[in-house]
Amino acid sequence: MSACATCDGFFFKNKEVLVVGGGDSALEEATFLTKFASKVTLVHRRDALRASKIMQERAHSNPKMGFIWDSTIVEIKDPAQKKVTGVVLKNLKTGALSEKKCDGVFMAIGHTPNSEVFKGQIELDPKGYIKVHDGTYTSVEGVFACGDVQDFKYRQAVTAAGSGCMAALDAERWLEAHHETVETKKSW
Repeated sequence: MSACATCDGFFFKNKEVLVVGGGDSALEEATFLTKFASKVTLVHRRDALRASKIMQERAHSNPKMGFIWDSTIVEIKDPAQKKVTGVVLKNLKTGALSEKKCDGVFMAIGHTPNSEVFKGQIELDPKGYIKVHDGTYTSVEGVFACGDVQDFKYRQAVTAAGSGCMAALDAERWLEAHHETVETKKSW
């Protein structure tokens, strides 16, 4: 199981994998995985994708990609073997259960940033990500945001770590500037 094709795709060289989702993120992950996997099957709960037209065209024209429509995964096999050997699928229109062999499952059904605690205090975008400007500055003076709460594009550990470093540097500079202002006022 994985949520990151970029991180784990190379583990599935010449293997069959499933990608769960139907938006741009899912198709991006699935398309990337075709560089490694022998077959990538997209499992989607609807009978049409939500992804952009260009992403759909790429996916449908890729000979390594297949689709399972109107379905969800209800079980991943086989934990006893400590590896993925397949899944049990449920067709949402008929209720029928079926099994599909695979070597891995990638979840690409979207991300919800853990930013609810900041709602009404810091400016968020419509999807709940903290808005930043000039690096990591937020709408509140002296508050900085980094990582997955503000990064809706890359969502990678390495970019989160990098933005964490940026926020630390921005905070340090802000504190230095703020401290100098306070010290200057005390000397008057």
